Amino acid sequence: MTGSRRRFLRLAAAAVAVPAVSSRAWSQTYPSRPVRIIVGLAAGGATDIVARLMGQWLSERLGQQFVVENRPGANGNIATEAVVNASADGHTLLAISPGAAINGALYDKLNFDFLRDIAPVAGILRVPNVMAVSLSLPVKSVPEFIAYAKANPNKISMASAGIGSSNHLSGELFKLMSGAPMLHVPYRGAAPALTDLIGGQVQVIFSAVPSTVEYIKADKLRALAVTSTSRSEALPGVPTVAEFVPGYEASNWWGIGAPKNTPAAVVGKLNQEINLALADPKMKARLLELGGPGLAGSPADFEKLIADETEKWGKVIRTANIKAN
Repeated sequence: MTGSRRRFLRLAAAAVAVPAVSSRAWSQTYPSRPVRIIVGLAAGGATDIVARLMGQWLSERLGQQFVVENRPGANGNIATEAVVNASADGHTLLAISPGAAINGALYDKLNFDFLRDIAPVAGILRVPNVMAVSLSLPVKSVPEFIAYAKANPNKISMASAGIGSSNHLSGELFKLMSGAPMLHVPYRGAAPALTDLIGGQVQVIFSAVPSTVEYIKADKLRALAVTSTSRSEALPGVPTVAEFVPGYEASNWWGIGAPKNTPAAVVGKLNQEINLALADPKMKARLLELGGPGLAGSPADFEKLIADETEKWGKVIRTANIKAN
């Protein structure tokens, strides 16, 4: 073998080894500084609650602070674009909520394609929304609500966390399937919407269990139904919408994403830690209090959920002719 041939083979072997060494290095050194989890919705809502819960776990496990940063606006698009444009090193993450599957159909033009530009890391939680009404509304069941709304078509205002939010589209799907007229009133987040619902300024909301359950337990709101196909462990005595409107289903879900091209070792390390959190007895108990079991799985599992939800809500948006503005 000639000297030049030997040198070529050594260089080729070194080139093959670099990705593996680089991957191990990323895994061993990450995170090397505080990590930001960007939340595209207001503080106090379910996305914020779940992000802070997981951020605390990751801070304790990985030796760096995982700091939640709220950047509300445009149904999460402002936060998503910030993460799309961040360095792909795992130190800027995105708290993913259903807006990720909604905005592509809702907005005519975005500066990103979610499934192309965000790397799914892990799902955290999937829970139903709860159809909750103001105590001043004289209805105690879904059939009574439908009858009242049809008899009083101008008296039902439906609050949501914003145009295109899971709250909004769950309500729009209910309108399409039940024929109950409701006027949509968007807010800048679930927290202010719930405040006005408690005060009676609006009459109904389809809000995530984590942000609503405490108000229901404190008798500040009346739960009529949950939006999943089976009853929620957090509200076991509350029926499902589907028991009265066959075929109805909607859910709220959350997870973590990162910029495209984030090293696979970093994505894998975060996925592993999040799945360990979901298996921890204390975390499992806390998630059940928030409305459901953890959404454990691989990055590919979470990507499929986002893709399936994108297809579903795109059909609702087009059928109801919902516009972002």
